[in-house]
Amino acid sequence: MASSLTCTGMIWALVSLLSAAASCVGFFMPYWLLGSQMDKPVSFGTFRRCSYPIRDEERQATIMLEQCGRYASFQGIPSVEWRICTIVTGVGCGLLLLVALTAVMGCCISELISRTIGRAAGGIQFLGGE
Repeated sequence: MASSLTCTGMIWALVSLLSAAASCVGFFMPYWLLGSQMDKPVSFGTFRRCSYPIRDEERQATIMLEQCGRYASFQGIPSVEWRICTIVTGVGCGLLLLVALTAVMGCCISELISRTIGRAAGGIQFLGGE
């Protein structure tokens, strides 16, 4: 298998793949903010949460549900700012993953990535990381 990438390009492709994977895992994990509520540890991310209060109609009390889950809908995310964060972070992770997979393919396919495409991919990575 021939490659059009230099040694630096191959290192860039590997680091791109690792950083995209780390970004995507971080986006999906609900451990962005940690704290406690009702003497129970709680955590949440952009669209997932762990240990959250629910209303128990049978006992007429608020109890802590000690499990992880997603919000029921996009509108269920607590604030507009948090919804915007979910969209922007998701799009950034998508861009990073797209460029990383293209770079990895460039390691295997000859003449896939030219100097101009490499610069454009770097620019897309910059936007994805912002």
